[in-house]
Amino acid sequence: MRIGTWNVDARWDPRHKELVIEQACDVWLLTEIPDRARLPGFRGQVTMGRMVREQRWAGVFARDLIATEEPDPATAAARIGEVTVWSSILPWPSCGPAPWYGESHNDRVRSAVASLLAHRPDGDLIWGGDWNHSLHGRVLGSREGRESIIGFVDELGLQVPSAELPHQIEGVFSIDHIAVPADWQVQRTEHVEAADGSIRLSDHDLYIVEVDAAQQ
Repeated sequence: MRIGTWNVDARWDPRHKELVIEQACDVWLLTEIPDRARLPGFRGQVTMGRMVREQRWAGVFARDLIATEEPDPATAAARIGEVTVWSSILPWPSCGPAPWYGESHNDRVRSAVASLLAHRPDGDLIWGGDWNHSLHGRVLGSREGRESIIGFVDELGLQVPSAELPHQIEGVFSIDHIAVPADWQVQRTEHVEAADGSIRLSDHDLYIVEVDAAQQ
């Protein structure tokens, strides 16, 4: 199974679609999605809520899925077979309170994590998206926010193979992540630059995790 995540930054044209198709993923966890975004042969489940540019917070895309209740206003949720899949945006330092709660950034991260934990699924979970925090090395986001996210990952028995993939900033690790159950065997991870020649297609790159379904 190939699982990809990409914050498309409210943009979508044939170049975005082609770049996504080229990665041959089975599941996509997209964030900041305009309504015009389409993937041939895929079904999508996106959040009801929208961001300031009218893009959806997040979406899960696969060839076959069943929509489930959103565990958080910035998280899209679906089931693919027996696996629950979440695609999320988590609070960033300069964000306002909506759709989260709390006076400070760290409070908002804790509230988002608490909401997700309250909706923890039975069985296996794939969770990814734009978490707005590096989980390794130099801190992007906040140190307390990172600790809250890592604690949640540990509580749910997940691993984050994307944690040491590179950010666009040299020497910094990604803030976009894919987490899978800790007992799944990860075959490879990939970082794909979000560019068409010299033109950036998004302010985020693409990240891919491949797991061997036979080992689940």
